[in-house]
Amino acid sequence: MCSIFQITCDGAFFNRCVDCFLGKAAYIRNLQDNLVALDTELENLIAKKNDVMRRVVDAERQQMRRLDGVQVWVSRVDAVKTGADELITDGSEEIGKLCVGGYCSKNCRSSYKFGKQVARKLQDVETLIAEGVFEAVAERAPEPVADKRPTEPTIVGLQSQLEQVWRCLVEESEGIIGLYGMGGVGKTTLLIHINNKFLESPTNFDCVIWVVVSKDLRLEKIQEDIGKKIGLFDGSWKNKSVEEKAVDILRRLGEKRFVLLLDDLWERVDLTEVGVPLPSPQNTTSKVVFTTRFIDVCGSMESHRKFKVACLSEEDAWELFRGKVGQETLESHHDIVELAQTVARECGGLPLALKTIGRSMAYRKTAKEWRHAIEMLRRSASELAGLGEKVYSILKFSYDSLQNDTIRSCFLYCCLYPEDYSIPKWDLIDCWIGEGFLEESHSFGAENQGYYIVGTLVRACLLEELEDDHVKMHDVIRDMAIWITGEIEKEKRNFLVCSGAGLKEAPDVKGWENVRRLSLMQNQIETLSEVPTCPHLLTLFLDFNRELKTIADGFFRCMPSLKVLKMSNSGKPWKGLELNLGMPKLGSLQLLDISHTCIQELPQELKLLVNLKCLNLRRTIWLNKISWQLISNFSRLRVLRMFATGWFNFHEAHRRQRFIWWG
Repeated sequence: MCSIFQITCDGAFFNRCVDCFLGKAAYIRNLQDNLVALDTELENLIAKKNDVMRRVVDAERQQMRRLDGVQVWVSRVDAVKTGADELITDGSEEIGKLCVGGYCSKNCRSSYKFGKQVARKLQDVETLIAEGVFEAVAERAPEPVADKRPTEPTIVGLQSQLEQVWRCLVEESEGIIGLYGMGGVGKTTLLIHINNKFLESPTNFDCVIWVVVSKDLRLEKIQEDIGKKIGLFDGSWKNKSVEEKAVDILRRLGEKRFVLLLDDLWERVDLTEVGVPLPSPQNTTSKVVFTTRFIDVCGSMESHRKFKVACLSEEDAWELFRGKVGQETLESHHDIVELAQTVARECGGLPLALKTIGRSMAYRKTAKEWRHAIEMLRRSASELAGLGEKVYSILKFSYDSLQNDTIRSCFLYCCLYPEDYSIPKWDLIDCWIGEGFLEESHSFGAENQGYYIVGTLVRACLLEELEDDHVKMHDVIRDMAIWITGEIEKEKRNFLVCSGAGLKEAPDVKGWENVRRLSLMQNQIETLSEVPTCPHLLTLFLDFNRELKTIADGFFRCMPSLKVLKMSNSGKPWKGLELNLGMPKLGSLQLLDISHTCIQELPQELKLLVNLKCLNLRRTIWLNKISWQLISNFSRLRVLRMFATGWFNFHEAHRRQRFIWWG
C-alpha cells in the first residue's frame, strides 16, 4: 500500500517567493548602475561637506563653537566615505563576475552580497546629502571659566602642592587659602597652574578671576580687574567711586560661584571694601587664593588654610637646573656634571636662581668656566637685610655675567620704574639714548642697539617679555637691582627710587644732593615747592603724578648735569601745567618727555636745549601751534614723538628726514 505526500502552495506564498528571488536578483542586475550612482552621489556628499566645513572654519575664526549636530554629521560623512571608497575600489572585480548581460553572475552569492552593500551605502549617502542642510553651523562659544595664562608646561617640585591646593578648592571647606614663601620661590608659578587647571578639570565654579596686587596696593585697580572679568567694566562704571563699584561687584559676585586669585600681597586687602563676598567654612560657593612673601599677611587675611611654598629639594633643584643648562653642555666635559651639581646646590633650591644661572651657563662648555662660576657665587656676601642676602648674591651673579658695563647700566636703569610696571621698550630705549648709554653713530643704530640689549636682558631672565612690545622686572630682580645701586655700587650709581610708593609729598630735597638718578614716578605728589640742589643728578622721573598742580619757580635751576627729564601723564587732565624749566641751567638735557600732559605752551627758551636728543610730545593735545624753527634748533635731536599732538604736521614731518618718527 502506497502513501501519497501532497504539498500544497497557496498563491500568496508563491508570490512572496517570487518577490524574494526577484529582489535578490535586482541587487545583481542593478550592481553596475548602483556603483556609478554611488560614485556620483559620493562626490556630491563630499562637496556638501566641504561647503559646510568652510562655514565652520569661518565661524571658528570668529571664536565660535561648531554645533554638536554638525560635528556628528561630519563624522558620519567621513565614515560613509571610507566604506564607499572601498566598495568603489572593489567594484570592478565584482562587475567582472557578471554574465548574461549583467542579469546573472558566475558567483551569485558573492555578487548578491556585494550588490546589497552597494545599494545600502548608496542609500546612506543620499540620506546624508538630505540631512546636510544647516541654517547655522556654529554658535557663540561660552566664556571660559578662566583666562589661560602663559607658563612652563611642568612645575618641578610643586606638583604635590598643586594637588593639595586643588583639593582645598574643589573638595574641602576652606574658603580663603594663602600661599606664602620667599621671593622667587615659585608662588606665582603655582598660582598660574591653579588658574589653568580650571580649564582642564571641570568644576562647579562659574568664573576664575586673576588679580595682581603688588606692593602699591590700589583698591581701584583690583576692582577694575574684577569688573573686566564679570562684565561690569565700561566707561561709565570706571568713573564710579570705590563704594559704588563695591556694591556692583557684590551684587554680581553674589550670583556666582567664583574663585578669586590674588597674586603678590604685601599687606591685607579688605575684600569687603572691594566688594567681594567673604568666603567661610559654612559658605563655600566662593574661594580666595592669594600669594604673599609674609606669613603675617596670611593671618591678617584670616586665611582658613595656608601653604608654605618652600625651596626645591636637592633632587628637584638638580632636575630643574639640568633642564635649563641642557644635556649638550653637561656632556661636553667629564667634570661639568659634578661642577654643575655644585652650582645648583649653591642656588639653595630657589627656582628663580636655578633658572637664571642655568640659562646663563647653558653654553659654558669648559670646566674652568664652571669653577669660576662657583668661585663667584661663594665670594658673594652671605646675608642681606630684607629678602635675604643669599637671594640677591645669587641673582647678582647673572648681573655680573652681563657682557659689559653698558648692558649692566641699562639693566640697573630699569629699577627706576615701579614694581610690576609694564615698560614700553621704546620708552626704555629713549632713556638709554638720553643717558648716553647707546652708541650715537646714527639714530637707527642706537635704536637697534637698544633692542639688542633688551633682548640680552630678557634671555638672561633679568627682564620678562610681555605682549605689545613691553617688558617688566620680576619683583625680586628689581629689589636686587635697587640693592646693587644702593649698597654695592652706591658711590658710582647712587639711585633714589620712590616710584609707586604712594607718596603725597616729595622726599626731603636735602637727601637729593648726591643722587644721580631719582624716580618719583607714579605717586600722588601735589606740589614740588622746594628748590633742590642736585649737581650730580642725571635722570629725574616725575611722570604719572596725576595730582601734581604746581612746580616751584627755579625747581630745575640747580640741576646742571640733568640729562633725562620725564614728566608725562602729570597733572589733572583739565588743568594745564606751566613749563618753566629754567632752560639756561639745563644745557645738558638730552631727553624731555612731556607727553600725555596738558601743557599749553612750549617756551621759546626751549631752543637753549642744544644737546636734546629725544623730545616726546605725544598726545600733548592742548599744546598751541608753534613754528618748526624752534624744533630745528635741536641739531642733535634724533627722536621726536608727536602722535596726536595738537600741532602735529605730517607734511612737515616727512621733510625732516633726520628725525625718527615714532608714534
